[in-house]
Amino acid sequence: MKTVQISLNSIDKVKSFVNEITKYDNDFDLVSGRYVIDAKSIMGIFSLDLSKPIDLNIHADADLETILSALDSYIIK
Repeated sequence: MKTVQISLNSIDKVKSFVNEITKYDNDFDLVSGRYVIDAKSIMGIFSLDLSKPIDLNIHADADLETILSALDSYIIK
C-alpha cells in the first residue's frame, strides 16, 4: 500500500480523478480526518471537505508506478 496526498478542489478535478482510477482494478481509499471512503465513489468524494488535502491509499504493488504517473496531476508534492 502507498499513501499520497492529493488535491481535489474542483468538480472537474473530482470527475476526471474518478474516471482515471476506475481504469484500475485496485482498491483506492480516500482518508479525510476520521472518514475513509471508496475513492471510486463520486458521491462519497463530495461528502468530504475538498478544500483540504486528502490522503489517497493505493492498494497496489504491481501497477504502483503506472498508477502514480497517471495520478501525478492530483498529487501534492
